[in-house]
This record gives sequence, structure tokens and C-alpha cells, in this order.
Amino acid sequence: MTSNRVDSTTEPEAEAARYRSLLAAARGLVRCDAAALLQLDVDVLKPVAVDGLSDETLGRQFPVAAHPRFARLLGSERGLRFAHDSNLPDPYDGLVAGQPGILPVHDCMGAPLRLRGALWGLLTLDALEPHAFDAVSPAQMEALVTLVETGIEAAHTIREMQARAMREQAVAQALRAGRGAPRELLGSSPAMKQLCDEIDTVAVSDLTVLLLGETGVGKDLVAQRLHARSRRSEQPLVQVNCAALPETLADSELFGHKRGAFTGAVQDRDGKFEIADGGTLFLDEVGELPLSVQAKLLRVLQSGEVQRPGSDRMRKVDVRVIAATNRDLPAAIAQGRFRVDLYHRLSVYPLVVAPLRERGRDVLVLAGSFLEENQHRLGARNLRLSPASKAALLAHGWPGNVRELEHVISRASLRAFREQPRGSRWTAIEPHHLALDSAATESPAISPVVAPAQVLASEHAGLATAGGTLREATEAFQRAWLSEVLARHGGRVASAAREAGIDRSNFHRTLRKLGLVQAGDHETPG
Repeated sequence: MTSNRVDSTTEPEAEAARYRSLLAAARGLVRCDAAALLQLDVDVLKPVAVDGLSDETLGRQFPVAAHPRFARLLGSERGLRFAHDSNLPDPYDGLVAGQPGILPVHDCMGAPLRLRGALWGLLTLDALEPHAFDAVSPAQMEALVTLVETGIEAAHTIREMQARAMREQAVAQALRAGRGAPRELLGSSPAMKQLCDEIDTVAVSDLTVLLLGETGVGKDLVAQRLHARSRRSEQPLVQVNCAALPETLADSELFGHKRGAFTGAVQDRDGKFEIADGGTLFLDEVGELPLSVQAKLLRVLQSGEVQRPGSDRMRKVDVRVIAATNRDLPAAIAQGRFRVDLYHRLSVYPLVVAPLRERGRDVLVLAGSFLEENQHRLGARNLRLSPASKAALLAHGWPGNVRELEHVISRASLRAFREQPRGSRWTAIEPHHLALDSAATESPAISPVVAPAQVLASEHAGLATAGGTLREATEAFQRAWLSEVLARHGGRVASAAREAGIDRSNFHRTLRKLGLVQAGDHETPG
């Protein structure tokens, strides 16, 4: 993990250095006081490198509609030079570095830049003295643009090659670890095609996306596809399980901390927002965040700045946020458990991930993927579904969605593998290996290791009638009551513990003691 982190932090610096070198070369060809490269992001120009302009320029963004000079440059064919007495406001007035005061720019010229035929952004050149660019011919300007575009193409190619190498390395590591290739969204049902179309539509923007759907539908894979198809794909994708964040440590996890900020803070620490700078932050189970943390998260989303606990310094971060939840957030808002302003900030572009029962024959495609994984894991030969098993999978309701299907296939593969005679050309999975009748009793929101509340309530009533001991009756009551709490919170231990008024670690120990979960089990992810 350490090496990946180093790659993700040093590569943006290397790319920025390439852009600065391009600007230095441009100033060597055309004498000027300042030059800048601005990349177009939808309708906003963002400086990626400046030479001769103050550092604060890099922290600014320039909406094209608000800057007529930039708008005209973008609309030009080969660039423009503005008259030194032009009445159009200059975006760089007062931003030229090394000057004794706030000085206006007099001479300004620039040109649009294209990458593989598509508009990439702008090159701008500025001078404090009028007529500084009188001697610059159209041929010189065209040569300069060609030089810069070639450099941008080279930087882009290097980034693509590095991203390809990282993907190949990840696949190779996964294969060596016996996990198979990284998972992707699979299926060709209308629901899946619509979802993929929506993903591809929003991925190219920086809009915040809220993923909605039941537990186990694969919201994490949707987040991965959104990141992979975005312009941030070469930068880190950082995932945070909000349900697993203790309220006392949530500040440190999300925003980092300064050494000495609290007991145990022995050194400075980067928060998840800083680690994801330039990339994507995936806030899974965002509906589980305590209200106090929701307020701090909202401030960061509004300002784009984080403040580490214990520090007075604000740090600017460029992070695209994807959030996911299986909760009914409008209902949580009505109950006072989720901030309405944070909901609107997160749900700029909501995406609903359909449950497996609405995806038709996708269940067989997914089953084939899981069979392939289990085949390599077990060393089995040609794991295959019998026609009867395929029919059973298609007929099942899948209350636990894709996660339930994965577990069913894993169990069935193991059962069939153990029964298969040596030397068989394939390992057939039959309906009795799937055991879907027992799988149907699993709740969609509760982990299979948690017994259904109705069963426990019945067990409690039977014990009281039989006249068991007080301790047995008490434990049976606790078992039924805690199971009901878990059911209300979808099997999520953190939120159930808050309702019960019990520390989460103590709550989990109590669940293990009562047999509601097994040692080593984890909370149900979203």
C-alpha cells in the first residue's frame, strides 16, 4: 500500500513539473512577463501551471462566462491578441508576480489548445508594457501552440501508460493472491444498461454523486466505475466506511490531525480528504454518520477546504465525492437523524442501483463470474451450473442481492467440489448444492449470522412457558430485543449500538456472547 501512495502523490507533482517546463520554453520563444496553462473543465478554466504569475493564481478558477477575454480565446481558431487599451477586463490584473504593487496587464495574447482534436484549454501570454507583442508573427504563435500541444500530448500519454501499468500490476497482484481479476459491473439487463449509461454520463464531470440501493447491490463497484471513467482515474480512489467510524475519531479519519491535538496524537496525520486530493473520495454508508460529523463534512464540501484538528491552517483540497447509502435519507431527515443541507449537497446527481431481482438473467452472468473465482480458489475443474440450478437461480427472489448470490455460489461450489469423483471433466452444481430454500430465510439487510427476530421471539416465549432459569430467560429476552434493534438498523452494528445506548465494541461482544454473530464476523457493509 505504501508504494501505491507514493505513486499517487509524486505523479501529479511530476506532471505539474512538465507543464511548468512547457511554460518556461514558451517564455523562451516569446518574451513576456507571465504565461499560464489553463485546462477547461466543462465551463470553468483551471490553472495547471503558471510562470510569472503569483502562486495564488493556482488557487483560482475562472468561469468562462465571467471572463470575456477567455471566452473569446476559446472561440478563436488560432488565437487572438487583444489591444493594449481593450476595455475587456483582464483576469490577470494584479496577479503578475514580483511587482511592487497591484499593476494592470497591458498586452495580452493567447490561443486555444487541443488534445487529440478536442478542446483542452488555453495558453495565455501577458506583458505589463504596451506593444510588447508587436513583433510576434502569426507563424511564431502557431509554432508556439504546436510546441505546447505536443508537450501536453506527451504528458497525457505518460499518464495513460502509468495508469495502464498500475492496472496491470493490480490485476497481476490479485491473480497472485488468488483473488482473480478486480471485479467489474456485469450484466446486460435494461436496468444495468441504464445504470451504465448514467455512470458514463456523470463520470466525466466533477458532480457529487449519491448512490442509492439496497444492501449488497454493488454500490462499491459503481463507485469504482465512476472513478475509472473520470478525468481523475489516474489519481487515488479513497474509500471510507462511515458506519465503522467511531464518533470520537471521525475528525481524525476524515480531516487528519495535528500532533498533540488530542491524547495519542503523537504525529501529524493526513485525513482521507487530503489523501484523496486530486482524486475521488467514496463515502460508503454515509447515512450512518453522526450529526456532529455531518456538520463538519458539509463545511468541507461547501468550501473545498479542510482544517486538521489542532491546526489553525486551512488546506485546499480538490476532491470529487461519491457517497452511498442503503438508508431512506428523506425519512432520516424527517426523524432529525440526517441534515437536509448535507443531503442536497450530496445528491447533486443521484444514481439508483437496481436490486438483483429486477435484473433478470444478469443473475446467471454474475453466477458465472463467481464460479470462475471459486474454481481457481478451490482448484476445481470446470465448475458448471446444471439446467435445474440455472432455473432455481432465476426463480429465487435474492433478498440479499449480489452479495447473497456470491455467498450461495461459494457454498455450492465447495459442496459440489467435495462430492465430485476424481477424474471428472467438470464439477456440476445441482439445486441441492445451492440450498436456496435455506438461503431464502436470510434477511436482505441482516447478516446471515444474525438469527431472525421472529425466531428469537418464539424461542423466548417457549423458554418462559417451559419454566427455564432466570438467567436463561434474561438471555433469551436480550437476544430477541437486540435482534429487533439490529433488524431496524439493517444489521448495522454501529447504528444499532447507538440506539441501544451501548459502546459499539461492548455491543459487538454482547452479540457474540448471545450467539447473534460469530467471532471474526464483520458488520454488514452497504
